[in-house]
Amino acid sequence: MNDQTQPDGPEPEHGALGDAEYERFMELAAEEGFDIEDVEGAIEEAGHGPLPVLAVVGRPNVGKSTLVNRIIGRREAVVEDKPGVTRDRVTYEAEWSGSRFKLVDTGGWEQDVLGIDASVAAQAEYAIEAADAVVFVVDSTVGATDTDQAVVRLLRKAGKPVVLCANKVDGLSGEADATALWSLGLGEPHPVSALHGRGTGDMLDAVIEALPEAPRMTFGGAVLGGPRRIALIGRPNVGKSSLLNKVANEDRVVVNQIAGTTRDPVDELIQLGGVVWKFVDTAGIRKRVHLQQGADYYASLRTAAAVEKAEVAVVLIDVSESISVQDQRIVTMAVEAGRALVLAFNKWDTLDDERRYYLEREIETELAQVAWAPRVNVSALTGRHMEKLVPAIETAIEGWETRVPTGRLNAFLGELVSSHPHPIRGGKQPRILFGTQAGTKPPRFVLFASGFIEHGYRRYVERRLREEFGFEGTPIHISVRVRERRGRKK
Repeated sequence: MNDQTQPDGPEPEHGALGDAEYERFMELAAEEGFDIEDVEGAIEEAGHGPLPVLAVVGRPNVGKSTLVNRIIGRREAVVEDKPGVTRDRVTYEAEWSGSRFKLVDTGGWEQDVLGIDASVAAQAEYAIEAADAVVFVVDSTVGATDTDQAVVRLLRKAGKPVVLCANKVDGLSGEADATALWSLGLGEPHPVSALHGRGTGDMLDAVIEALPEAPRMTFGGAVLGGPRRIALIGRPNVGKSSLLNKVANEDRVVVNQIAGTTRDPVDELIQLGGVVWKFVDTAGIRKRVHLQQGADYYASLRTAAAVEKAEVAVVLIDVSESISVQDQRIVTMAVEAGRALVLAFNKWDTLDDERRYYLEREIETELAQVAWAPRVNVSALTGRHMEKLVPAIETAIEGWETRVPTGRLNAFLGELVSSHPHPIRGGKQPRILFGTQAGTKPPRFVLFASGFIEHGYRRYVERRLREEFGFEGTPIHISVRVRERRGRKK
């Protein structure tokens, strides 16, 4: 196989694989009995960057969940003829005209509400903030209400592309009602019957035009579009704002002993080591988001959105306290978001020998799942070891963007399977046959196997990948495709 990386120029048609490598790879797949379309689909699926996100919003009981079921082609979102059935944001994968995207169903948005209704509205607002485009659903039989007008103001403030869906248009007579929605100032209303499917195709064509294309993964290249985004996250009062002020060499954000001083994410451009970085100070995450109330609830949602937009998450941990379940949840949030990860142990200057001993034991047990993340021991108050932060971030980004040539990867997999084969289960021994790295940021691998690969063995493969190729500071995604047995033709 061709082990060489691709020269500068247009990205290869097959993503991670150059044309010659792709041709040999497909020959290997055919020899092993895999369906070529399945192999192509696996590479295509893993090779894309994050899918574009479409949020479906509107006031209660206008048919948002019915529309979601229509788009995804199955009855998955709960539907009932009363308002307030949907409360949380629920995400589905959808496809139209060959374009894949994520579809987010939201609860009904209302203004000036309290309690659970306020939480539902906050979830809808977060969905708008995190989306690439929005479908705004209006009940055409009722017309534009004051609440609809308030949603329009919210959408304009967000600045996202909007497709206006005039729902419950079941025939030609209802289209006149839909035209009245031009008054909302969001462009052409698309008359739709989510219940019967009428007009949804034309509306989805407009959606595809509004959504950006799913980004291709790049292999080791710099991220376009400005400085690297570094999110500072952690529990309240662990020193995130103090750290930002220290790296900026001035008081950019408010610092106070009272936990929860920071509410909204604060972006600051800071030059370190001759490079401009965008540091994002975020609100501390107290506990599970759905258990919070008021300003803390909104702040946690905005922190989650900041992590999604970042490239590196620097998780601050207060070494003067025991590593908590909440610290572990915050680390898991960064890993599940696919961000490069750095662990910053703050207030290191306060440690005595006894606490340092127990801290090392806690790190070994409570943070074992991210032993691959670079660690820096710092003091945001005194500036101790702050010069080590940027090298750790650069190491994490390098791992996040690492690409392993397919030939080298398969030579490694062959040695791994020979030296440590999969355990025999039910009289059969599944085997990894070959694989490829289909994407980066974070690294994504597709392995093709003769049978089901157990999770324990997948973890072993990941550990060996890290030992062989590095990947320091980045999560790794591994998907396995199993060869299907096809009956012989008589």
